[in-house]
Amino acid sequence: MELDRRKMKILGAIVSEYIRTGEPVGSKRVAQLLDTQVSPATCRNEMSLLFDLGLLEQPHTSAGRIPSHLGFRVYLDKLLTCDPLTEVEKDEIDALFNIHNPDPDRLLADAAQALAQFTGCATVSATRPPRHVTVRRIELIPLGAHVVMIVVLASNGVIKNKAYRLDMICAPEILDFFNKFANDRFADRSIDEISTGYLNSVAVALGEYSRVFTPLLAGIFEICRQIRDGQFYTQGSTNLLGYPEFHNSAYDLLTLLENRALLQDALEGPENQTLNIKIGKENHLAQLENSTVLVARYNVGQDNTGVIGVIGPVRMNYSKLIPHLEYFAKTLGNLLSDTINPAQE
Repeated sequence: MELDRRKMKILGAIVSEYIRTGEPVGSKRVAQLLDTQVSPATCRNEMSLLFDLGLLEQPHTSAGRIPSHLGFRVYLDKLLTCDPLTEVEKDEIDALFNIHNPDPDRLLADAAQALAQFTGCATVSATRPPRHVTVRRIELIPLGAHVVMIVVLASNGVIKNKAYRLDMICAPEILDFFNKFANDRFADRSIDEISTGYLNSVAVALGEYSRVFTPLLAGIFEICRQIRDGQFYTQGSTNLLGYPEFHNSAYDLLTLLENRALLQDALEGPENQTLNIKIGKENHLAQLENSTVLVARYNVGQDNTGVIGVIGPVRMNYSKLIPHLEYFAKTLGNLLSDTINPAQE
């Protein structure tokens, strides 16, 4: 869609003003915003043409206009300019991360929470493991007479652990036996190969001890499944309740944000794009037809990828949000890479 210079300037002025106020914009206000000698009557005629092109909408009986989702798309593709972050802004983002805690899960959760606080929107942070991840090592750590922590280290640098309660006493010689047995059966094996069928064959190999060690085998299986699925965190869902755009769709939107499978699908985009923006019905899910989904991709080491995204109203301050989101993604990728690289050596 080709627009002449004046129409583009009018569209840009309306989008910027609507983002700022959330109110319909009239021709008189547009004339004030333009730094040229354009009369309200001329603006009104041009706005009528933009309306006919589907770039503007007229809500209710208001005399003003608001950008349509198509109008926002043209604005993003042809008019938006983003200033690079200042060093002060970068320092403010860096301060939001707990760099002293190397736990990848904590970093992802902190990133989602910090971005939700900054944007006032819902946020998602996730990692996607490579296709071929293997178990590097399994460790058993006694935490009490009947409690043991299982630690699984994966070839992609991810470390997962969880505590389990056993009926038997966690004697050192028993844990040493199972630790050696587990590493013989699971180390260097693909995560995808650790199925319920394989678990049953391992239990058979334990013979008369299989019942005793079933909770530990089940624990290893659960942790390996978590590694295969990657990490996934959402924050700030209730932030969306404050936007009038979502008053009639809040329940459906909040329900979607609790559905990991659907939400992961909504975050998908071209692999070669580090930033992907879907506006309104560009999102194929009906729950997101009044939302914008911005997703920034990042690399974690050589083998992993991740995304961090923002879900909010179409009326967003994109010129401010985009550079901040890109820096969030870059910082998170660097921190996660620093965390997993020692395990890859």
